[in-house]
Amino acid sequence: MRYFLDTEFNGFGGPLIAIALVPEDEAAAPFYAALACDRPTEWVAAHIVPVLGTDPVSRETLGRDFARYLGDDPDPVLIADWPEDIAQAAMLLIAAPGRRYPIDRIRFELCDAFGFNSATLSKVPHNAYHDAVALRAFLLARESR
Repeated sequence: MRYFLDTEFNGFGGPLIAIALVPEDEAAAPFYAALACDRPTEWVAAHIVPVLGTDPVSRETLGRDFARYLGDDPDPVLIADWPEDIAQAAMLLIAAPGRRYPIDRIRFELCDAFGFNSATLSKVPHNAYHDAVALRAFLLARESR
């Protein structure tokens, strides 16, 4: 199945704050979770932290839950419009040095979402879940044309 991916992170190249996977099938459950952000940048403190809408979990819990969420899908494809979203998702699969969370396979697709702007198209801009929902709607509408 295809999943539309969005993440929030603490500044350019900074640590992950939140991640969302929204399945192509609207009847399937999404995945959304957040980590604590102890020293948010000024922009993150103003725009991301206030709209997280969930309590933070540990990185270990997030990685384990992320892999478990995708674990039953024999061929998950994560689609993102920004390379760092893919990098952050891939890093979540690392459990410890030399060890990763069990997942049989996963594919990542970086799409050209020309014209997509989560700040204007998302119901709650800078919330990874709502941004992923907006990305799904944008890309599926484009595909149906």
